[in-house]
Amino acid sequence: MFADFLRRLTEPAVDPLTEGDSRLALTALLVRIARSDEDYQKSEIELIDSIVAERYGLSADDASALRHDAEQLEAEAPDTVKFTTAIKQGVAYEHRLGVIESLWKVVLADGKRDEAEDALLRTVSRFLGVSDMDSALARQRVQGD
Repeated sequence: MFADFLRRLTEPAVDPLTEGDSRLALTALLVRIARSDEDYQKSEIELIDSIVAERYGLSADDASALRHDAEQLEAEAPDTVKFTTAIKQGVAYEHRLGVIESLWKVVLADGKRDEAEDALLRTVSRFLGVSDMDSALARQRVQGD
C-alpha cells in the first residue's frame, strides 16, 4: 500500500515532503518508538492520537485514521536510519524538534524509561539531525523539569 510513498521517501534525491506525507511519516515515527519495547499499549495509541490531533488540528476520527495508516507504514518502512534520514531531508528542523518532544511524550507515557525506547530515540534524534542537547531539553519540557 505504501510502496510508492516509501520509494519516494528513500530515493537518493528526496524532494521536500508534502504536508500529508510529512504527517504520515512523522506519525509513523511515533508508532515506531511506541512499538520499540514490544509492548504497544492502548495508552500509547491514545497518546499518539492525541498528539497528532493537537499537532495537526485533526478530529479524533481523523487522528485515529492517520495513526492507523502510520502503523501500516511503520510496519513496511525500511530500517530507522534510512527512514529518518529521508525525513530529515524533507522536513524543516523546527518540525523535527517538535517530533522529538512528542516522541519523548510517548516514551514517558508509561512512567518509565525503557532501554529500547531510549536507544531508538537517541538514534532517531541523531538521524533527524537533532542534537543531544536539544533532545534532552525536549525531554525536560515533557517531564516538566
